[in-house]
Amino acid sequence: MARISFHDLAHAYGPAPSSPEHWALKPMTMTLEDGGAYALLGPSGCGKTTLLNLTSGLLTPTKGRIEFDRVDVTHKTPEERNIAQVFQFPVIYDTMTVYDNLAFPLRNRGVDEATVATRVKGIAGMLDLSSTLQKRASGLTADGKQKISLGRGLVRSDVNVIMFDEPLTVIDPHLKWELRSKLKELHQRIRRTMIYVTHDQTEALTFADKVVVMNDGQVVQIGTPVELFERPRHTFVGHFIGSPGMNLINCDVRDGKAVIGGGEVATENAAKYKGGARTLQLGIRPEFVKFSSEGLPVEVTKVADAGRFNIVSVQAGNQPLKLLVPQGAAIPSGSAKVAFDPARARIYADGWLVGDDARGAAQ
Repeated sequence: MARISFHDLAHAYGPAPSSPEHWALKPMTMTLEDGGAYALLGPSGCGKTTLLNLTSGLLTPTKGRIEFDRVDVTHKTPEERNIAQVFQFPVIYDTMTVYDNLAFPLRNRGVDEATVATRVKGIAGMLDLSSTLQKRASGLTADGKQKISLGRGLVRSDVNVIMFDEPLTVIDPHLKWELRSKLKELHQRIRRTMIYVTHDQTEALTFADKVVVMNDGQVVQIGTPVELFERPRHTFVGHFIGSPGMNLINCDVRDGKAVIGGGEVATENAAKYKGGARTLQLGIRPEFVKFSSEGLPVEVTKVADAGRFNIVSVQAGNQPLKLLVPQGAAIPSGSAKVAFDPARARIYADGWLVGDDARGAAQ
């Protein structure tokens, strides 16, 4: 196992980057604690796979250094870092049996056959591969082959870190929850440091103890699923986490109070705003907006049934806003007013949470 530290780490695929947009991974400093389960979450192109490949040794950073347990591994190979990596598509030997595929990483390191059998059968049981151990891997479905690939990454007990690069892409949707649960269960049993790359918030939030949210080559927040939902440090996090995402409403701040459409709105942090921002927005999740006899005037435009809740779309002036209304609760039509929970309404200046050291979230 390993405590992984990144010190002023950055990477560019082209030579001599001269502006921020040239960096695939912008300079960042961050520590992943020994034995933790982490997810790197963000849209395609945000830098998460670059960070994963820098960690594994498949890439050498343009600048900065990487440490495993305070030992500099920046220029060490994946073998020297003692890592296991599971890729997006299955990496297996079709001509071997399932048993031999799972046993290969252990036999390659000279592990005795009794230990091999114990490890292989244990992992096979967790991944529901026990009944196929003597079958050739070529005869399995795509999800069966990816289970083998997952098992090959998990079967070793000596690795510093196990990394998963969107490993459930080829898995049937109804099996994804089961495999995520199995990975979580296995992590809780063996407490290996695990890093899981995904663009799917459900995968990240159900697997990880902490989620590293990335956008445009930058780490914008690290936190538990609850922290990311309840206190996003950046508007991107609020928008990306949650379904529907956080409402963002353009506003002003005057005399320490938020102002929308000429009316004052109570917030948690408007009084902390010191000025100087190009853009000011009030952020609040749909769960914390409700219809009220007093508040912000809106027009109801759409109601969508989402099971236990209705997602109600309204227009506040020319700005869209969503509410989550419990099934059976009254929903006005046409003109209405909405009120915000003051403890959940926050001001963001140029995307960052006012009054919070958000830009240092990865430090």
